[in-house]
Amino acid sequence: MTSLTADSIAELFVGAVALAKSGESVSPRGMATREVLDVHMRLTRPRARLLYAPPSRILNPAFAVAETVWILSGSDEPWIFDYNTKLRQYADDGVLRGAYGPRMRKWAGTVDQLARVVEILTEDPDSRRALIQLYNPARDAAGHKDVPCTLGFRFYLRDGRLHMSTTMRGQDVWIGMPYDLFFYTVLHELVAGWIGAELGDFHHHVGSLHIYENHLDQAEELTSIVASSEMPDLTTSWEGFDDLLHQVRGLGVTGHAGWDAMSETLRSYQLWKGDQRDQATDLAGKIDGPLGQAMTAWYEELGRRATTSPARTSAGVR
Repeated sequence: MTSLTADSIAELFVGAVALAKSGESVSPRGMATREVLDVHMRLTRPRARLLYAPPSRILNPAFAVAETVWILSGSDEPWIFDYNTKLRQYADDGVLRGAYGPRMRKWAGTVDQLARVVEILTEDPDSRRALIQLYNPARDAAGHKDVPCTLGFRFYLRDGRLHMSTTMRGQDVWIGMPYDLFFYTVLHELVAGWIGAELGDFHHHVGSLHIYENHLDQAEELTSIVASSEMPDLTTSWEGFDDLLHQVRGLGVTGHAGWDAMSETLRSYQLWKGDQRDQATDLAGKIDGPLGQAMTAWYEELGRRATTSPARTSAGVR
């Protein structure tokens, strides 16, 4: 097993990209890839979750926020395509069959695994049974396009600190990892808050850490980058949590500074997509914390793409 430890997503990303680039050449489904097997990553400051690594890797933070809200609310509804149009290619009949949300919040239509994790750790803080299962062999062997890369999550409360572990069958380091770790660490922070624990380490276990060869040129431009800043606190009560997510999804004001920044990020992006570019940029500049900085960089990147390559101007690109 290869292990990487970092204080922030920026440092972890640089190390993971370098590792994947050194991997063996494989071609699953005919896609040329570099791969390293059996990798463990540890993030010691999970709130330092938003990657900011211009000019080589610029994220769409609105998609990171939207996907997080989408999953946490238990949804597989198509509104997520408003924030990433490329996801449509993985849908069957307009639905992403591997969506994590229904599996986490409504497994078999009835089981809220997230609520159960909170119950278990509240009743038995030393439990080893606080887990969320995502991969469903009965469903995922059916041949649909979207098969979960994430197998599940585990939570361990030790010495007053909540540690979380994610297990993935495969992790695309260049495109997927920055968005995946954003959601995972929000989940980690929320569960810690719900059980009254300090935020411990986040562990990321990957069977196949890989980078597609068509991203190698971009990855070569990635050098040392500044460590990621911590995002504002997102802890909130379990009671009313689904209502809060509904407010954020509706671009409303929640009265919670951290979640209002998330809502403003989505609202700014909808202004941009509605061709209200000046208003979108102004709002992005007013968003406190790393989201505002990242949103401004994303708009600059979209403007650059519009100038250099008209075919790549879709606002939904991850």
